[in-house]
Amino acid sequence: MTPQSDRDYWIETLTRIADPVVNALRQGRLRALMPVEGIAERGQFTHLEAMGRLLSGMAPWVESGGGAVIYGEKLRGAIAMAVDPQSPDYMNFQHGLQPVVDAAYFAHALLRAPETLWENLPAAVKRQVLDALRCTRQMKPWRNNWLLFSAIIEAFFARIGEEWDPMRIDYALCQHDEEYAGDGVYNDGDGFRLDYYNSFVIHPMMLAVLEAVSVRTKDWEPLRERVLERAQRYAAIQERLISPEGTFPPMGRSLTYRMGAFHHLGDMALQHQLPEDLNPAQVRCAMTAVIRRLMSAPGTFDGDGWLTIGFAGHQPALGDSYVSTGSTYLCSLAFLPLGLPPEDPFWALPPAAWTQKRIWQGEDAGLDRPLRG
Repeated sequence: MTPQSDRDYWIETLTRIADPVVNALRQGRLRALMPVEGIAERGQFTHLEAMGRLLSGMAPWVESGGGAVIYGEKLRGAIAMAVDPQSPDYMNFQHGLQPVVDAAYFAHALLRAPETLWENLPAAVKRQVLDALRCTRQMKPWRNNWLLFSAIIEAFFARIGEEWDPMRIDYALCQHDEEYAGDGVYNDGDGFRLDYYNSFVIHPMMLAVLEAVSVRTKDWEPLRERVLERAQRYAAIQERLISPEGTFPPMGRSLTYRMGAFHHLGDMALQHQLPEDLNPAQVRCAMTAVIRRLMSAPGTFDGDGWLTIGFAGHQPALGDSYVSTGSTYLCSLAFLPLGLPPEDPFWALPPAAWTQKRIWQGEDAGLDRPLRG
């Protein structure tokens, strides 16, 4: 595959994932049209899950302009429907604990596309967005990665000059700093778990919170260097997890988020913060191999184009108790590098073998060095 065809494939795949959700929501028909797999009670959260996660993954692409401009208009229409109390698709930002999770992904999307998804919203819709996000302040997050959900919502308020709560941010950042386990990995609440939550949530949201609040205060600047160093090490680990065939270990919670497991690797590529010894082209090729492997599995989409619950196809038994159809749209977070222009080295460099592929074909690829301390 050529670099450009990789990019075209990513755009084609992301829009294939997004179209059913976005087209239905902007017409006020998401509740009517989206099937809901999983435990019935999760239906009260599933629509916000689909929207928040999808927007967070698409935000850098629509912010980049070019062919994404029209899609940006669609997403603004979807947001307007989601936050209007009179809309048939008004989202649940108020009831239960789950809304703080997906309001956080929504806030992350607004941070990633500040012009397209925030500044270009009508004033009335902006007020409704703020009202919706403030609803989540009544929710007490669990003492694990959920702390970062509350923190990133407050970081968004800080970034746009609204009243914000520094304590929610300080607690989340300091708690995770204390729970650092070593070699680029954080514990998650009550101890170490061998899963992908360092990528789904912890590294990307810690970096985003620190970046957003830096415009208001330098209180957390001492954290930034070590958080970034850890993030770069974890990006190197993630790249090494991808096999020559484009597979990766199906371990731990939330496997039905599919290639969303590489949220962090894509985020580091987007920010030009990959480790120095990682060629951006090898990351592109590795991630492309993963996306192709998962998206080509029979049963990944139903007959109307909606994602199903599964990892490599339709495998509902792999769905955790908290997983429903909307949850699966976290897979879109792998597509963050689409925010880079076609001429960026990530897209423009010729194809390159990734670490496992190099090693398994006999190349002397060098040592994998742990992060000390």
